[in-house]
Amino acid sequence: MTKIFAYGIREDEKPALQEWATAHPEIEIDFTSELLTPETAALAQGADGAVVYQQLDYTRDTLAALANVGVKSISLRNVGTDNIDFDAAREFGFKISNVPVYSPNAIAEHSIIQMSRLLRRTKPLDAKIAKHDLRWAPTIGREVRMQTVGVIGTGHIGQVAINILKGFGAKVIAFDPYQNDKLAAEGLYVNSLDELYAQADVISLYVPGVPANHHMINDESIAKMKDGVVIVNCSRGNLVDIDAIIAGLDNGKISDFAMDVYENEVGLFNEDWSGKEFPDAKIADLIARPNVLVTPHTAFYTTKAVEEMVHQSFDAAVAFAGGQTPETAVEY
Repeated sequence: MTKIFAYGIREDEKPALQEWATAHPEIEIDFTSELLTPETAALAQGADGAVVYQQLDYTRDTLAALANVGVKSISLRNVGTDNIDFDAAREFGFKISNVPVYSPNAIAEHSIIQMSRLLRRTKPLDAKIAKHDLRWAPTIGREVRMQTVGVIGTGHIGQVAINILKGFGAKVIAFDPYQNDKLAAEGLYVNSLDELYAQADVISLYVPGVPANHHMINDESIAKMKDGVVIVNCSRGNLVDIDAIIAGLDNGKISDFAMDVYENEVGLFNEDWSGKEFPDAKIADLIARPNVLVTPHTAFYTTKAVEEMVHQSFDAAVAFAGGQTPETAVEY
């Protein structure tokens, strides 16, 4: 019987896992809530594949430990693969899959909701109402349809975001080195990031955290943007130099900022800090600002997305175990 071992299974994933297991009684499943590390790799002893989801790096030591117990395939329950040591994975002969499309709508919707909240100033308005201050001024909002929104990255998520923005009536401009034919035919693309920076009232990111995109939002790029720009990042934390964002907020170049991801989020996000000393002064500062919205990497976090992440990753793990190559296999 084929056996699949899963790491980092959360309580909210268990219903989807049980649903998949019921539909596949021929597959033996075991799992742990612990993440895959050199120490926990031994838990997968005897398995034909590992299903994983974590923010920790898949280091050489981790991959070596997994290979040592006979597991040579990893099926990620997420999109990103930038935390994998691919040189080591290649050396040990790992087969790897991810879930490149689990619910583009989840992330796109969250990003546009946060953008809309910033424009309508819901955070300071909610704070006023909570104190029973029901006066309008000075908490006046802006309409989405009056904004030029720059979408950076027009893959699955970016395309959904563009469709939502069209529904609002916003003017959309986009940049992607790999253009979508349909969007190109609509004339949405600009020729460079500099052109997008110069025109956009709002900028939202939908690109991967590959080295070429590291800190693409920095002091230099922010200086090229319109005064009072709104920036939204629900993509990858390393796309943004958080110090440059804070400086832009301080000097007014950036009027509002929404973030769902953070370069140093491991050990910070998805933890309860209530009643404890908060360990990151920069994020504490941003959370306290009325013109900043912080969510802890929850843009993806919908019932549909979690179901797809579990089901697709287990499907891929079984395919690997059977000597097949799933459609979601990662080429590296």
